[in-house]
Parts: sequence; structure tokens; C-alpha cells
Amino acid sequence: MNTEAGRKFAVITGGSSGIGYEFAKVCAEEGFEVLIVADYGTDAAAEQLRADGAAVTALPADLSTFEGNEGVAATILQRSQPVDILALNAAVGVGGAFLETDLERDLALIQLNIGSVIHLSKRLLPAMVTRGEGRVMITSSIAATMPGPYYATYAASKAYLLSFAEAIRYELKDTGVSVTALLPGPTDTEFFDRARMQDTPVAEARKDDPAEVARDAFQALMAGDDKVVVGSVKNLLQAAAARLAPEQFKAARHAAQTKPKDQE
Repeated sequence: MNTEAGRKFAVITGGSSGIGYEFAKVCAEEGFEVLIVADYGTDAAAEQLRADGAAVTALPADLSTFEGNEGVAATILQRSQPVDILALNAAVGVGGAFLETDLERDLALIQLNIGSVIHLSKRLLPAMVTRGEGRVMITSSIAATMPGPYYATYAASKAYLLSFAEAIRYELKDTGVSVTALLPGPTDTEFFDRARMQDTPVAEARKDDPAEVARDAFQALMAGDDKVVVGSVKNLLQAAAARLAPEQFKAARHAAQTKPKDQE
């Protein structure tokens, strides 16, 4: 791969659509060379970003597999460019009652949402720490702050990522590498279609603009914040309420938004 002399380098998983794509756009606008990684749409996304003058490379990969993550890590480590921003954003959801969802889809979700973050962190963070510089963004969710009925594995995976991000942030506090957990709320992306959650109140409600979410995420990342709740005021209120409300209450409130209408 060719590198642009003098440019800082950002790696963004899940960078072909949604928040990841918009975050890639922000990084490009801020002068970063960008590598977008995803299982589909990378070439089209990169071409669209290049049309605006960005230096972007597409890397298609299935990050739900060990081999896919190993290949991505090897490609990045073989470059002559250090990673300045590592945005671990790739994720999927699985909607529906847990006893009715496919085991294979739930396990694939865990492999992507959690496994890829752990895998790429393990492979790429050592070089950033050795260099003594870099910023890591791990995309969690407002769903991480409460039980998530009717997409239980997704919400649980995001709770894992929030805990993981805060833990390694502490471990790396004296290294020059910062870790920021991103907690978006419902955002206008392909998530609900891919998760098969179209027939839910949350899918039909107003959602945040992914471009605004990405801009807020970038600012928080560059400020070195530990975590940031982005999007509407509603998200901030939900996060605040989650610190005080009992788990059963939070689960019921969440279920009112995520339960399929045909199960009401």
C-alpha cells in the first residue's frame, strides 16, 4: 500500500457505512490518511471518500473470523506508517427474543463485536505503546448502560466493550495512548435493517444523524476523553438514569423500545 508522506494514519473498522463511514470522512477532512475495513462496501465507500480528495484505502475483511482479523493486523503492521487513530467500530445486532434467534447469528455477533476488538487491540496496541502515542476509540453503545431485552447479545456485547475500554484505558494511562469509549444512541444507519429490528418502536422513532455522532466522537477522541455519550439529549438522560434505576426497571424501559410489535 502506498502512504501519503506527512499524513497521520487512521484505521477504522466498520468504515464502509453508518457511523464508521462518517468517522472516516471526519478523519479525512482533518488530514488523516484513512484505512477502512469492513466485510462489504469498502471499495464503494473508499471511492466516494476519494471523490472529496481524501487519501483512503479499502480493506475488505470478515472480522468475525480469526483469519480475517489476523490478515488485517498483518496488513497494518507491514506498513511503514504508525497508527495514530485506531477506531474499533465494526458491529452487528441480532434482534428478537433470545430463545427465538439463531445460535449461529448470536455467536457470529460475539465474534465480531467482541472478538474483533480484542484481537485487533492485542495485535496493534503494542506498537502504539512502544511509540508512546496514539488514540483508540472503541464503539460501545448507550445500550451498554442497561439490560437489552430483544437484542440481548448485542446489548451485552456493548456492555463488555465499555468495561474493556475503561479497563485498558487505566492500564495504558502512562503510555501516551488514550482509549475512548463511544456511546451512541439510536442512529440513522443500516443497523436496524441488518439486525432485523425494523418492526420495533426504536426503529421507527427519530434517530441521530451519524455525521453529527462522528464529529462529536472525533472531538472526544482527540480530547482524550474516557467515554462520551453522543447524539440527542435523550441519550444523556438515559445514561444518567441508568446510574440510578434498578435493573428490572431499566430492562422494562428498554424492552418497550426493542420488543417486536408482533410479540406485543
